[in-house]
Amino acid sequence: MVVLKNLHQELSRFRLRVLAAGAFVLFCFGLLVARLVWLQVIQHDSFAERAESNRIAVVPIVPNRGLIKDRNGVVLASNYSAYTLEINPEKVIDLDGTIEALGQVIDIQPRDKRRFKRLLDEAKHTDSLPIRTKLTDEEVARFTAQRFRFPGVEIKARLFRSYPLGEVGAHLIGYIGRINQAEKKAMDEWEEEDIANYRGTEYIGKLGLEQAYERELHGTTGFEQVETSAGGRAVRRLDHKPPTPGNTLNLSIDIKLQALVEQLFGERRGALVAIDPRNGEVLAFVSKPSFDPNLFVDGIDADSWRELNEDIDKPLLNRALRGTYPPGSTFKPLMAMAALNSGKRDPRTVIMDNLTFSFGGRTFGSPETDRPGPKDMRLAIVSSSNVYFYSLANEMGVDLIHDQLEPFGLGRKTEIDVQGEVTGDLPSTEWKRRKFKRPEQQKWYAGETISLGIGQGYNNFTMLQMATAYATIASGGLRFKPRLVRDVEDVVRHEQRRIASDALPPLPLKPADVAIIHNAMNGVTLEGTSRLAFLGAPYQSAGKTGTAQAIGLKAGEKYSSIKADERKRDHSLYVAFAPLDQPRVALALIVENAGFGSMSAAPIARRVFDYLLAGLYPSEEDIAKTQLGQTFAPIGTPRRAADVPLPGTAGPGAALPASAASAASAASAPASGASR
Repeated sequence: MVVLKNLHQELSRFRLRVLAAGAFVLFCFGLLVARLVWLQVIQHDSFAERAESNRIAVVPIVPNRGLIKDRNGVVLASNYSAYTLEINPEKVIDLDGTIEALGQVIDIQPRDKRRFKRLLDEAKHTDSLPIRTKLTDEEVARFTAQRFRFPGVEIKARLFRSYPLGEVGAHLIGYIGRINQAEKKAMDEWEEEDIANYRGTEYIGKLGLEQAYERELHGTTGFEQVETSAGGRAVRRLDHKPPTPGNTLNLSIDIKLQALVEQLFGERRGALVAIDPRNGEVLAFVSKPSFDPNLFVDGIDADSWRELNEDIDKPLLNRALRGTYPPGSTFKPLMAMAALNSGKRDPRTVIMDNLTFSFGGRTFGSPETDRPGPKDMRLAIVSSSNVYFYSLANEMGVDLIHDQLEPFGLGRKTEIDVQGEVTGDLPSTEWKRRKFKRPEQQKWYAGETISLGIGQGYNNFTMLQMATAYATIASGGLRFKPRLVRDVEDVVRHEQRRIASDALPPLPLKPADVAIIHNAMNGVTLEGTSRLAFLGAPYQSAGKTGTAQAIGLKAGEKYSSIKADERKRDHSLYVAFAPLDQPRVALALIVENAGFGSMSAAPIARRVFDYLLAGLYPSEEDIAKTQLGQTFAPIGTPRRAADVPLPGTAGPGAALPASAASAASAASAPASGASR
């Protein structure tokens, strides 16, 4: 009985265990079924989409960047294709080992490794990064044969930017570079449509027109939908939308003129801006020294960057846009215009010039080359009388000078179509209160007004501002915002969108007053300080030389150009417009630390006018002499501008069309009148 009872108990426990096990199995199956329902029914769409995304990849296709051309169709910025060796860090187990192994197949220099490390530190995404660019066909073949050894490493065909003329026009064209973290952060604030358009884009305009017209030049990104294997390699293309190339910028710049001016400057520092006073188009926009923008396209190496950044001549400084200088005597015609417009002085009023002007116990002097005697307004401009304009500044006062000349574009941004312009300084009592912090510095003293009359003191302007001001005088009061781009060309639709210079309200200048200034500035070229530079010119022009102090002098201190350090010598300036009867070009230029304006600046202006108005190009000998500031009038037989080719091209993948057409033909009669 006991045995039967124990057996019954064992069977009962066994049944309970079987029942529990069965219930557990059923529960587990229930969980599996529930999970299956969750995955296959409830989450079906989501996981199907994820599975499809694993199978299908959407690859952005970066568009060709738009071209930049000068007014005659010469290509200044283009693109070329080259192979790049790239590494995806997330797909490489031993990065350093892989790079060393790659170095046995393809030449990888230490600078390539440094650039890759920098990009790796900056990268916040998993895209591939270049370890070597611009591979040769032989290098591509060597890597392809051994590609199986390098998972996560591949060769891609990339478009690279090229600047065929190298340093010529670098400051106005600018350059592109890899997008940095600050720019990525700024791009996060863009509209969603714009952000989507920049997917896959790694380079962006950094300076000049490349930066200012980035959206026009970039184009529209396309895409390619491809089916991929489990290893991530493309198997076949499923869909494709081609990218739309960026638009072409057609500039108002004559690059042949630009190259000529840069050549005439030689190794000297300075800037020149030439503007068409009829519409505000910029014909030349020169800053010297320059730099090669091709250095920046693929990421500038540390040695080249250090050389540019630490160069005492500051080649990265855009002197035409950001360099401010005292205008010296080139300010005097503007002072005369302000006096006439305000009615402060009659042009026939005669001032006795005794070479000194006394005010408040201080004596303001004149250069040793000045001649004493009675002078009216015209003679004061032609002879560049300091005393005449000392007295005029004293009569007008700083605020009237400011109010009369600010509308000409001085002391404020011209709003040219590139970024980075500075305002310069056109002083006033209010300006000084804003400029300085201490109360004793904020007060304007009457004695400070005197030196303003001859373009010294607090006066500081860019050559862009001075060229704009004289374009207004040349046109009799017409004003425009200067423009570098004439039109934007849609290369797909073959349509051109004209970008007209914004016309500002004209200044109410009296024609008789304008004629007085024109006549006086013409006298400067016929009998004044620039007469030798314009001797025999086949046109009449108006101009004014200027010599501006680079450093301040103590009371009683004498300046000696021979004893002064080269970088402390006076600046050489010239402002001009031509032809006299119907001006088509107005310019302002400075040659830093080069002395008298008649010696260094005026001869460059002569070459510009010869090119634009007479279709003439200086001889090689004349160019060499001009670079040294050793010539006034042309000494060699000038060449036809149409017969002189553009400078040699620079940069990989560079290709240029035929050189620019000839400049405008001669339009004015030879100058007449006495010279001395």
